[in-house]
Amino acid sequence: LVGADGPTHAGAYDIAYLSNLPGFTVMAAADEAELVHMVATAAAHDGGPIALRYPRGEGTGVALPETGIPIEIGKGRIVRKGSTVALLSLGTRLGECLAAAALLEDHGISVTVADARFVKPLDTALVEHLSRSHDCLLTVEEGAFGGFGAMVLHHLNAAGLLGKSHRVRNLFLPDHFIQQADPARMYDEAGLNTEQISRAVLDSLEIRTAQGPAQGMSRIRMNSLA
Repeated sequence: LVGADGPTHAGAYDIAYLSNLPGFTVMAAADEAELVHMVATAAAHDGGPIALRYPRGEGTGVALPETGIPIEIGKGRIVRKGSTVALLSLGTRLGECLAAAALLEDHGISVTVADARFVKPLDTALVEHLSRSHDCLLTVEEGAFGGFGAMVLHHLNAAGLLGKSHRVRNLFLPDHFIQQADPARMYDEAGLNTEQISRAVLDSLEIRTAQGPAQGMSRIRMNSLA
């Protein structure tokens, strides 16, 4: 999402349409260091068309590698290990997923956070591992319906891993144009900020208060992130 280009100019649809093209490799960088490695990956790739997704604007402030190292095609990474919930992030929402995991961990919910890196080819081994070893799996992406989360659901269904014992939820951009605003407000409207990701985890675990599942975060003080 970008704040200055208007509601119809957000980069929301590329994941969905590029991942449907045969032989296309699609990557999404979580931060500027990953972007350096993905540029090197694209330069070294000779197995068909390849696209890498990156945001406009400021980076996260991580140290940049002096040299980009090509990433294994179709290979994601686990950046935080937990046991109850798995957050599988694609692209720039990784920082918010890590912040949500830390917040939830402080209140007794153990969260794994993984960076998918690739939409296509999907890291199916990582997806299956996260689904089998956690009570629920949430995918998080800055993209429209029919993108990364759909790819994950399609694979899990084909592998026989969808059902009551394998709960999966997708977080993605809403099915309407988000009005022009600063990026933080746009992410709030999209439901992709730290608190909203945390609420989605609680809802998926069916942790309720007297106000119902949407108010589950009332147990967790948001000022712990301040």
